[in-house]
Amino acid sequence: MPMPPTTEPEPNALSSEAFLRYLRQQASELGFAKLGVAPAIEISGFSNLVKWIDLGYAGQMTYFADRLGAYRHPSGVLEGCKSVIALAYPYPATPAIDRAEMPNGTGKVARYASTGDDYHDVLHPKLKMLCNTLRNWKPESKARGVVDTAPIMERQFAELAGIGWRGKNTLLLDKELGSYFFIACVLTDVELPADSPHHASHCGTCTACLDACPTAAFVKPGILDATRCISYLTIEHRGAIDETLHEGIGDWVFGCDVCQEVCPWNRKPTQKNNSENLSQSETPLRTFPLESVNEESEESFRRKYRKTALWRTRLAGIQRNAKIVIRNQKP
Repeated sequence: MPMPPTTEPEPNALSSEAFLRYLRQQASELGFAKLGVAPAIEISGFSNLVKWIDLGYAGQMTYFADRLGAYRHPSGVLEGCKSVIALAYPYPATPAIDRAEMPNGTGKVARYASTGDDYHDVLHPKLKMLCNTLRNWKPESKARGVVDTAPIMERQFAELAGIGWRGKNTLLLDKELGSYFFIACVLTDVELPADSPHHASHCGTCTACLDACPTAAFVKPGILDATRCISYLTIEHRGAIDETLHEGIGDWVFGCDVCQEVCPWNRKPTQKNNSENLSQSETPLRTFPLESVNEESEESFRRKYRKTALWRTRLAGIQRNAKIVIRNQKP
């Protein structure tokens, strides 16, 4: 006599703990290396954000001040938010490039942009799938996935969710991943079991990241003056860059990895092994042609880079950066 088909339990019949186990498995299959849950609270670091803005360290990034109220609590992004699901998504941890190894007439591009994909386009569909999974479990629930464009203090919530600790260069660090990963969040009005916060710092007395910054952008450990940061200057800043900072920009035409390259946690064997498996075709924007971009038209630049992270800087910004790097590379 044939057995009746096995019926799977209704999604909403899962306990919170069982659902989180399922969600962690799905996140892993989508490429996320870590998932942690934090309660939606007003982060104690909010006052530090206010002070940072008041001191002028945000530079032209006026969107911080413009949306300051929303940063106070995740409900500013999702009404009724009760839980923040923090996720870590690794990006290529390729070895540092020495100028002697670079093709002639090229500049450096930060690792996170080197694949040629805009990480927002990569991550948002994955976050949408996780949101749909949550809604299937709790049909009446709300959920929203965010990747660094919404007013939420991702690093602080990721730390609260146990993903890692904030290093002296302000970036989130994990013993296995180092700092080469994106932080994404799923906000929900469902109260989920929270993970243990990552209270401990494993930086010790090391100041390698602070000492190596070519433009002395760190006011002190954990405090970055963005107006001196190469990543800010080459991506966010509009208009001319202070000439006193040109030499420090070195070969960086888009972003900067210096404070990450010198971090001991980014030298682990796991990072090295991952890097060795990457081909040049998988990181086509690791270096960038300098001379040709100055002849680029708006239409041509759009066609080549509209779907990459470089689009944020626009053609005028990339051309400005390229001219600085060309001057820096002259004998």
